[in-house]
Amino acid sequence: MKMKTLQLIAVALLFAVAITSAQAADAQKPNILLIIADDMGYSDIGCFGGEIKAPHIDSLAKSGIRATNFYVAPTCSPTRSMLLSGCDHHVAGFGNMDEFAGPKQRGKPGYEGYLNDRVVPVAKMLREAGYHTYWAGKSHMGYEPSQWPAAMGFERDFALLQGGGTNFNEMMYPDPAHPKLTFTLNGKLLDKLPDDHFSTEAYTNFIIKSNEEHKADGKPFFAYLSFQAVHSPFAAPDDWLDKYKGVYDKGYDAIRAERLARMKELGIVSKDTALSPRVPQVPAWDTLTPEQKKLSARRMEIYAAMLANMDHHIGRLIDHLKQTGQYENTVVVFLSDNGAEPLELSALVESVYSADAKKWFFENFDTRPENWGRKGSNVDYGAAWAQVGSTPFRFYKHWVAEGGIRTPLIIAGAGVKNAGAIKPAVMHVTDLVPTFLELAGVKHPSETDKKLAPLRGKSLTPILTGKTESVRTEEDWIGEELFGNCMIRQGDWKICRLLKTAGGTGEWELFNLKTDPAETTDLSKQQPERTITMIALWDQYVEQNGVILTDDGTFKAKAAH
Repeated sequence: MKMKTLQLIAVALLFAVAITSAQAADAQKPNILLIIADDMGYSDIGCFGGEIKAPHIDSLAKSGIRATNFYVAPTCSPTRSMLLSGCDHHVAGFGNMDEFAGPKQRGKPGYEGYLNDRVVPVAKMLREAGYHTYWAGKSHMGYEPSQWPAAMGFERDFALLQGGGTNFNEMMYPDPAHPKLTFTLNGKLLDKLPDDHFSTEAYTNFIIKSNEEHKADGKPFFAYLSFQAVHSPFAAPDDWLDKYKGVYDKGYDAIRAERLARMKELGIVSKDTALSPRVPQVPAWDTLTPEQKKLSARRMEIYAAMLANMDHHIGRLIDHLKQTGQYENTVVVFLSDNGAEPLELSALVESVYSADAKKWFFENFDTRPENWGRKGSNVDYGAAWAQVGSTPFRFYKHWVAEGGIRTPLIIAGAGVKNAGAIKPAVMHVTDLVPTFLELAGVKHPSETDKKLAPLRGKSLTPILTGKTESVRTEEDWIGEELFGNCMIRQGDWKICRLLKTAGGTGEWELFNLKTDPAETTDLSKQQPERTITMIALWDQYVEQNGVILTDDGTFKAKAAH
């Protein structure tokens, strides 16, 4: 009997040691907090040159690194598919935004409109490795249950399935054909939102609550916090709406020039960087009437309030992690999914909507300026302020010009060396999944399952730990295509082709981004050999990723020159 008791005690002790060892192993793995701003411009926040006060994001930049050559796709769902898979969006299932897939693309591999079975969502891999996995916010990854966050490996979720919508509890999208927003809560449809719902606060609260419920078990977490801010319609709580009153009365031309000056002072761009020309459809500020100036400035004020409010809630989350002793073991990543949004819904309603759709819109949304930013309103800011957001670059969201695909990236927290450093190395959104996997000590399943697409990106941990300044050589390259607009970047050089319908020439252009980040001077005629070489890289990109172009243009190097 005594011997049996001793044996039981021994087994119990071994079990306890095993549990303790497992918990210790989990504790060594860092928490990962991924924060995504929606449609935020490159120069909006203070640490990238903006006048919008974002002290909590700026603090992350001071304690971590800022990447100034970080690339994404020109729109949201393609970027997010890469962010979740580590593979090019043409491979992952979002070769085009599903809403705009052409006849040649629809139904083809890589154009499914959801993460396909060639890729493995990062949350699945991390969850299998012992992580808690949380999702809060915008999805835009598909509408079927098999495409919801719960099916992607997220243990807990509070998700908006659409690409945008109202920020209060109306659950409305300004499209009469699809007006009702769809939310999920922990893998089930949510019928309604609380009366006091405001998206930015609610998504932050969900991450905090999820973490609170699990933090005692010692497991690390992966949190995907995908704000609707600062996607239109712009909105903020009443006590935030006037925080930027008067700041933009000087106009978008002056604000853009001031931002560039600050960017030079900070070292975000070189001292000799010039601004890209004002886009043709935007008039000079001085030519506007006083009323036009007033309304334009007010729209930007609402945008700034929404962004500042987002920063406030990021600060709440960071404070929570610090107060609970988790921050020191957390890697925080902050980025925007693409450049600033130039489209004006008000103009689209007037020019594109049918009479019945217009009637529906004005019956359901209060468009009076005095209600802008409040419940029931629908306001955006158009190309003029979007170009300010893209300072000093050319164009904005939807384009493969720098203003559409180069966004801020900040990485701070556990293991990040060289606090406050600005890193000009070329980085890509597909680099984040390999970084997360390396931090967690997880191998990608494509290493053993050849049916799966291999990771396209490169882990950034050598940069984060100070071992190297870049994970790419001058010979390495990245590519992008969306809506038939194409680009390749190799070292300091970039070729791109913008369709005439997108304000481009329809021809390949060559730029040296080190000396000309605003893409003002096409060097393709002066550098024909380099142009041809880089077009050949484009052909490789097409072949590697199964790109299907919506037009009938040919882009082969042999046909280009």
